[in-house]
Amino acid sequence: MDEDRRPVRFRELLRALVEGEVEFVIVGGVAAVLEGAPVATFDLDVVYSLEESNVGRLVRVLADLEAVYVDPAGRRIQPDAPRLRGGGHHLLRSRYGRLDVLGSVGERLKFEDLLPRSRVASVHGMEVSVLTLEALIGTKEAANRPKDRAVLDLLRQTLAERQAQDGD
Repeated sequence: MDEDRRPVRFRELLRALVEGEVEFVIVGGVAAVLEGAPVATFDLDVVYSLEESNVGRLVRVLADLEAVYVDPAGRRIQPDAPRLRGGGHHLLRSRYGRLDVLGSVGERLKFEDLLPRSRVASVHGMEVSVLTLEALIGTKEAANRPKDRAVLDLLRQTLAERQAQDGD
């Protein structure tokens, strides 16, 4: 099976990050699902803190996950501290499937910008920070990529339905 097509084991990826004490916020499709939107996703997207100690913890977790960059040439490039300290988007394959670790999203919103726009959720008994639906919509609007525009109506509808229920 193509490594990029293997099913993502979200619980195991989250457990590795949580047990490794990595500071992160879940964004993207998994955040949408956790916020109640009926979407499918094929990777776990997180924005991580760029603090030196956190980058060190992230490097250790990624090594344990046998993470390598998704590379069209098939090279096995491992993420390291200098690359991760630079922020940016790090699209990785791991033994538990696709994991994208991002320095920022949307209008260059970093971990410290997103944390106040997130909520703590219990996922398989783990406490994790998840970007709120309102903030997720904002990041998708700012990114303005075709794949983001494709899901925006569904996210907005989910938010409107939630607001209507809360108003009852």
